[in-house]
Amino acid sequence: MQNANLRDVFLVTDKVNYTHLRAASFSCILAAMRNYFKRQIALPQDHGSWVFIFSPLLVGFFAGGNFNYAAFNLFIAAMSAFLIRQPLTVAVKSLSRRRSAADLPAARFWTLVYGLISALALTGLILEGFGYVLYLAAPGIPVFAWHLWLVSKRAERRQAGVEVIATGVLALTAPAAYWVGIGQYHPAGWWLWLFCWLQSAASIVYAYLRLGQRDISPEQARGQGRSDWLRLGRRALLYTSFNLGLTIMLGWAALIPTFVFIPFLIQWLETLWGIFKPAVGWKPTRIGVRQLIVSIMWTVFFIICWGA
Repeated sequence: MQNANLRDVFLVTDKVNYTHLRAASFSCILAAMRNYFKRQIALPQDHGSWVFIFSPLLVGFFAGGNFNYAAFNLFIAAMSAFLIRQPLTVAVKSLSRRRSAADLPAARFWTLVYGLISALALTGLILEGFGYVLYLAAPGIPVFAWHLWLVSKRAERRQAGVEVIATGVLALTAPAAYWVGIGQYHPAGWWLWLFCWLQSAASIVYAYLRLGQRDISPEQARGQGRSDWLRLGRRALLYTSFNLGLTIMLGWAALIPTFVFIPFLIQWLETLWGIFKPAVGWKPTRIGVRQLIVSIMWTVFFIICWGA
């Protein structure tokens, strides 16, 4: 009887110890997750930048007309390369004492995760016979290095020129997706790259115009005439007018599908409207949402018009 009681005591003790051990292990896992799974380190916080990677990818995939295994690898590689920008930026900020050093472990973790995923996806592309697509990533290396240097100098904000060049690099995913879709290189892919870049560049310049209008006080706005607003928006209008005129002429010359000018017409009309309907007093979120809607419309209409 005494042995049985002792056995019961040991069993209860073991059960309690196991419960405590399991609880402690779970707490350690949660602590590790909190240290590494930080959204502000893992994901880009400038939400408007997502459209600059998704739009050219969608344009290229739809133009190619075939989402195969190689296309899947390209999508994963492109998204991993896009996402790795955030943890690397955080790491540079931490090393330059703009952020806490406590963010470094999570930044290293996500850099490793995205780097590994990208390497696996690129290996898949090479094995599928699309190794030449990797050359399109070459321009992104110096541009990204430039961005990180600006971050280290606290000078990365309001760099419209850098952003325009960076979107040109992201637009290279359009021809890559197109070539993977059709299974071979074709010069038409460069048209897709050019048009995606022109749209992105005009979108960035227009966004800076709207943000500049927002900084104008209502009292100053009442003293502005139509010619003043037009002068303020001249650069944005030049970008969209050039894009519209170029696509009309290329379509007329039968070098590209005839109706490709339509999505650029939408962007041009939005710019004209934005010049004479200034965003005085608007919140940045409102400006960003409207920009996103216009970019989505451009992407959808471009896909339709290119296919037509």
